[in-house]
Amino acid sequence: MDDATRCFAGNLSPHPDHLPGGERSLLLPQSPPAVARRPQTRALLLLAAGAALGIVLAAAGLVGHARGLGDSLPSDAVAVVNGQVIRTEDYERVVGALTQDRRDGLADGDRRRVVDRLIDEELLLQRGLELGMARSDSRVRKDLTFAVIDSVMADVGDTQPSEARLRAFYDKRRDFFAGPGRLRVRQIFCRTPTNADAPMALDRAQQAVRRVRAGEDFDAVKRALGDPELAPLPDAPLPPTKLTDYLGPTAARTAAGLKRGAISDPVRSSTGYHVLQLLDREAGPAPSLDEIKPQVLAEYRRRAGDRALRKYLDDLRSRADVAVRQKLP
Repeated sequence: MDDATRCFAGNLSPHPDHLPGGERSLLLPQSPPAVARRPQTRALLLLAAGAALGIVLAAAGLVGHARGLGDSLPSDAVAVVNGQVIRTEDYERVVGALTQDRRDGLADGDRRRVVDRLIDEELLLQRGLELGMARSDSRVRKDLTFAVIDSVMADVGDTQPSEARLRAFYDKRRDFFAGPGRLRVRQIFCRTPTNADAPMALDRAQQAVRRVRAGEDFDAVKRALGDPELAPLPDAPLPPTKLTDYLGPTAARTAAGLKRGAISDPVRSSTGYHVLQLLDREAGPAPSLDEIKPQVLAEYRRRAGDRALRKYLDDLRSRADVAVRQKLP
């Protein structure tokens, strides 16, 4: 068996890693768990759109006509399967990838096998649509959804704004790109010397949360239910690293996520339970645009992609017939 034949035999390929993901999916039938999302994008989009069109055209009686075309196929096609065109562009991409692995080039038989494999793929895609896999198979449904999202986002993924536009975007969102800043936090600490003490300590911490949220004085509740802190928190704004030294990483992250004045639920650490209140937050300094331009550009593109996707979904919804039950179960 020569290299070209072996490349198309079963699941074998002499150099699969040398092929781009899309071409590898055309050449190598794979079991579903081994197929990543990106290699499926083209196949899934064809499944949802191209195959559907092919089946409709076939039903209209165009299949026999396509078979009779022979060398009179559309100029951009190497084959037609149930009315669905297999594009010359796709064929040439696969041939080009395979040629890179063959020092002596490809024979006519190899090119024919490429076409045969593309036809096999198209037939499987169309059969998948006939079986309703796009709706009944949750994995296919998710991958199809992500494939459409990827196709929408790809249109703006390489957006290159002007320097003035990028700077205006950054200036408007300096706080977003600023450093972590400093936090002024206070706490009610309920110690757990041993694991046996944990239930009672948690009960006291939960009581403290309820009472403070109900409007009782924080310091009064702390005196009634709290224990002395191992390292008392300074009544001053602290950077995140210093706050972590006092509270531990979990409690420090919880404090950083609070809104000003909010009271946290009890947070467990290795020494006890912490009930935290964020008193104040000071924004950190914002770096210059030149220092973080790649991050700013990535965020610009991400938000542009979000807007494009939202517009795309709104357009789909405006053209769809959607009915929603007024009283949901």
